[in-house]
Amino acid sequence: MPVKIVMSGCQGRMGKNILECARADQEVEVAGQFDKDDDPAKAIQSGVVVIDFSFHSATPGIVKAALAKRCPLVIGTTGLTDAERQTVTDASREVAVVYAPNMSVGVNLLFALTEMVAGILKSGYDIEIIEKHHRHKKDSPSGTADKLAKLAAKARGLDLAAEARHGRQGMVGERTADEIGIHAIRGGDYVGEHTVIFASEGEVVELTHKASSRLVFARGAVVAAKWANQAKPGLYDMLDVLGLRLKNAK
Repeated sequence: MPVKIVMSGCQGRMGKNILECARADQEVEVAGQFDKDDDPAKAIQSGVVVIDFSFHSATPGIVKAALAKRCPLVIGTTGLTDAERQTVTDASREVAVVYAPNMSVGVNLLFALTEMVAGILKSGYDIEIIEKHHRHKKDSPSGTADKLAKLAAKARGLDLAAEARHGRQGMVGERTADEIGIHAIRGGDYVGEHTVIFASEGEVVELTHKASSRLVFARGAVVAAKWANQAKPGLYDMLDVLGLRLKNAK
């Protein structure tokens, strides 16, 4: 039996690409779709996986509608507030939720490598993160850059809220050993580019991922939906879906 999905945000760039990938996948059936002006409760029925790539303020209502029908969720919407993220976390106690800012295989490998390298290159290596996206992107930094920073901070036992530096202007003083720089570039039609820099006196290690098509994210979302359909209740990300979770890193 194919996995049935309902697409939230079907008119957006990502929604259209996910629907294209889903329709080309013989293991998936598109059972419904809706966008910002539609009522999610009318579009979501039992026995489906809900894929949400909408707008952050709409996500809690979509989660509520999915939870009412006991439907697993795949959430790629970025820019969620703390309260909105809590709604997602609460839902994961009852259904499987894959919540990931970026669903490409390559980016999730970048997540795993960033956590590993940040834990190895500690003393004397400064961390800077640069992300590039198209001029229409609304949130900054990207959800992917934010997660990269969180993983790097976690690997070093740092409080990201205290150490993050979002761009620098004026007489900010010398860089501290623990701060993590996060810089956003917006322009043109960048699909998505992320670089994590580990810079020391004498050498630099850079980890970079460049996406040239949104289809890489869309394919990952479809893979996540198939995985979530069989998963137990819980909060997961693409490292779980792809088996890239570092031992003892959850």
